[in-house]
Amino acid sequence: MQDASLQLNLPVSFITEDHQVVAYTPALDISTSGKDEAEAKERFQELVGIFFQDLIENQTIDTVLTDLGWSKVAAQWNPPVVSQQSLNVRVPAFA
Repeated sequence: MQDASLQLNLPVSFITEDHQVVAYTPALDISTSGKDEAEAKERFQELVGIFFQDLIENQTIDTVLTDLGWSKVAAQWNPPVVSQQSLNVRVPAFA
């Protein structure tokens, strides 16, 4: 018997920090890292699986996803982040 699974499309940012690549999604407010982007992606996918397995085991899917801003429409959960953009902003000059 095959495990049931769902396909989610999550926005993920990859940020280089101290010779590591951090993978972060604001939709679940979780992150992990790897030595490069490929390893960060692999670890991120594992982390998302663990995250949802924990929600299922603790029967907290509705509570946690609602608290994270997700909405449920016709039995389907939708993440709160629609898009990510880079914005050009002005900040005070600093040296």
